[in-house]
Amino acid sequence: MTLSCLNSQGHHVLDVGCGIGGPLREIARFSGTLITGVNNNGYQISRGEEFNRMAGVDKTCNYVKVGKSNSWESHSVSARDCYKEIYRVLKPGQCFAAYEWCITESFDPLNQEHYRIKGEVELGNGLPDIRSMDECLEALQLAGFEVIWEKDVAVASSIPWYLPLDKNQFSLSSFQVTAVGRFITRNMAQEFWSKPLEFLHLAPDGSQRVQTFLEKAADALVEDGREILS
Repeated sequence: MTLSCLNSQGHHVLDVGCGIGGPLREIARFSGTLITGVNNNGYQISRGEEFNRMAGVDKTCNYVKVGKSNSWESHSVSARDCYKEIYRVLKPGQCFAAYEWCITESFDPLNQEHYRIKGEVELGNGLPDIRSMDECLEALQLAGFEVIWEKDVAVASSIPWYLPLDKNQFSLSSFQVTAVGRFITRNMAQEFWSKPLEFLHLAPDGSQRVQTFLEKAADALVEDGREILS
């Protein structure tokens, strides 16, 4: 997707809602472009700057912090407003590449189990109401964009995207998300690490609750993937 937009070096790329800059660094490595990440979270930016230095891309990558009220922030409630702001700042003739988390035709809004899974995915990943592909494409067009290419990459993948999160799949490389790994983390690491650190105020209050919260979110993602809901 990125290569289709970057046909030569010398571009200046804006990564909207960049988080700590994972995709940003990957694009910088193979494209040789200048990249500015936009985020409203100062802590994530500080972590991203550290990771950029470790990856050796701190000379070509930087970050800009924007206010929470900015209409182009990641996971925007209004897709059209977000796209309109991107369209406004994009230089004429340049491309905008995006990937969206979309529900599929398999999702039945009247199915309570589907609705529960969708809600847990949204809660665990900080998402607004997940839209369909048609809704996202319409929002792009209403914002002024011409859609030249779109694809459901989950369908095209030979390996299920949710497999690394499946606790029933044993893997040494992702041992921490397996059932055994979760048990050890929950019952040993929390008892001897999280609780004392929280008590001493060396770890944020609620660290244990976050662990449980993220496990539930991972399980919802696996259910979602198996049902092909998004």
